[in-house]
Amino acid sequence: AMEGSPGVRICEGDCAVLKRGEVFKAVPVLRRRKIIFEKQWFYLDNAIGHIYGTTFEVTNGGNLQPKQEVEETTTETKEAGTDNRNIVDDGKSQKLTHDDIKALKDKGIKGQEIVQQLIENSTTFRDKTEFAQDKYIKKKKKKYEAVITVVKPSTRILSTMYYAREPGKINHLRYDTLAQMLTLGNIHAGNKMIVMETCAGLVLGAVMERMGGYGSIIQMYPGGGPVRAATSCFGFPKPYFDNLHEFPLSKVHSLLSGTFSTETLPSDPEDNALVEEESNGLTDEKQTSLQETEEEPTTEAPMEINQSEEQETMDINAEDVEFKENKEKENKENVREKQMKQWERRKKLTETAALLREKNADGLIVASKFHPTPLLLSLLEFVAPSRPFVVYCQYKEPLLECYTKLRERGGVINLKLSETWLRNYQVLPDRSHPKLTMSGGGGYLLSGITVVLDKGKSDSSNLEALKMEEPSPKRCKVQDLHC
Repeated sequence: AMEGSPGVRICEGDCAVLKRGEVFKAVPVLRRRKIIFEKQWFYLDNAIGHIYGTTFEVTNGGNLQPKQEVEETTTETKEAGTDNRNIVDDGKSQKLTHDDIKALKDKGIKGQEIVQQLIENSTTFRDKTEFAQDKYIKKKKKKYEAVITVVKPSTRILSTMYYAREPGKINHLRYDTLAQMLTLGNIHAGNKMIVMETCAGLVLGAVMERMGGYGSIIQMYPGGGPVRAATSCFGFPKPYFDNLHEFPLSKVHSLLSGTFSTETLPSDPEDNALVEEESNGLTDEKQTSLQETEEEPTTEAPMEINQSEEQETMDINAEDVEFKENKEKENKENVREKQMKQWERRKKLTETAALLREKNADGLIVASKFHPTPLLLSLLEFVAPSRPFVVYCQYKEPLLECYTKLRERGGVINLKLSETWLRNYQVLPDRSHPKLTMSGGGGYLLSGITVVLDKGKSDSSNLEALKMEEPSPKRCKVQDLHC
């Protein structure tokens, strides 16, 4: 099946997703860049210019060739047994040895032909039932035919990929749960959304895709800066990011209490964010060495040269002075650049703060590794009344607590705590059945709708007020019943 919008061509610099069977991998489309996927290595050069959804075969030298559709062999010629009761799996049914297969591969014989040879050299193939034969062919094809489909990224594909590959990165948020979040959050073009997530930017990307570049999103982030690894896999056009704002969680309290200022920012957020997120040690070292070179005055080196080698000629000294001047110029430029960056960031932060202060967001999505209660209670302040909010959590206990707290506080209606149940089915003639492996848990959702919170009254006094408003004859009747 063709994925994504029909007729879109693969371009250099795109973000694409490779698909083989049920396995996905997101990759940038670059020339002469070796890619390893499912124990296969290849280059994407030849895929450029083809339409998304094209299936390629890996030929020798790691080149991709569009796969020619081959008509399946007709079933009339096949011999099949009635059942599998006489087949013993003793590992002796295949006449081709491992070395034979390797030799075939080295000759450059295509996967299809290898599979054909395996079938011909299997002593038990004829006795297998038709279904078992199909299964055998499918299994061998998967192993020996190097076929890769290049598809356009979408929320569905990326969330499936993340859930299968690195579920920890997205707090085990399953794709059906994500779909529920987008629906319950009523996300559509023109919305003003608040998103707080620690799912590598997958939830943010899903919201951005739904909104199609119209409306605005404020991403609340913990730590030094927002993480958007998955967001970049979507390959959104530049304008999508024009209305994407970010705001640190650490500033929410001061914004609500009216003491907010941009002065107390971490001095250089870019460094902090990078070091925090890319915890692979490498960036850490780079950063420190960079900082050292920028901070150290460059007077030491020339001094040493002058003392130890006074007999050096003048022109070297001249070069030296020139080098020193350039270095100082660079330093000044660096400092100026840093100041500019910081100024830009403060400006952006002030704008975002102003957006939040309007307290008229059209919805709130929370999907993080933090306890939802304090997050929700503070972030709901920025949401307009009569708007939906959705909170995802991998476990239900924190959401139960959150549910109780919200009930006590009031200001919300239609509170629901739900879990979606997902089951995959194999649909094939005469053998449709649920797949045996099933995902254990896709997490829990707490959803509801905001209403105007009457600050002066708690729940109990609300009940009193309702009783007071009831017409008197009705009250009499109730009393009569009690008598």
